[in-house]
Amino acid sequence: MDRRTLILSGLVTFGAAGLAHAQPQGAQAAAAPPPGPPAPDHQAEYPATGKAETYSRDEIVNNVSDFLGVTAEAAGGAIEKVFQKNGRPTAYIAGEEGSGAIVAGARYGRGLLYMKNREPIEVYWRGPSVGWDFGGNASRVFTLCYNLDDPRLIFQRYPGVEGSAYFIGGLGVNYQQTEDIVLAPIRAGVGFRLGANVGYLAYSRKKNYFPF
Repeated sequence: MDRRTLILSGLVTFGAAGLAHAQPQGAQAAAAPPPGPPAPDHQAEYPATGKAETYSRDEIVNNVSDFLGVTAEAAGGAIEKVFQKNGRPTAYIAGEEGSGAIVAGARYGRGLLYMKNREPIEVYWRGPSVGWDFGGNASRVFTLCYNLDDPRLIFQRYPGVEGSAYFIGGLGVNYQQTEDIVLAPIRAGVGFRLGANVGYLAYSRKKNYFPF
């Protein structure tokens, strides 16, 4: 075998070895999966709920006056004290209720919860009361809601704040509170029952006749 044949044979062997060595790398590169989509931004998908818009004193006075059928002066007197204590509400409930008591009693009601830039939602409430409390009433009630930024948070139990009941201009006002959410029902009707009683109101989506 001459020198030319040896050189050609060596080149062929070298090229075949290089091709065999390069093939797995190419196969691995082809088998590598493409980069996936970026991880979802949950903060963008579920933005944080901000504070709800509030109602001004004039808005509430006009609504209370129209709904409860009292003068603007009477409504303003009751609203003024509530605003001084709690500021501007984020929501209100306009509804009707009936109640009665002979030491132990119960209260039932229904109404609509209003918040700015939201559709009104129907709300029911019920609850017992125990104390030096006699009589009955059927009344309209206008409840101011404070620190209620999500309407779903209304559906829970709100104990009465002891010693919070008072009368101004023919309207009765008292307070209920759970954590930082404060409700201030303003009532006008026959036979106020805001005397010395302790109890709670449970707010729900559906009517329930069991008071506890």
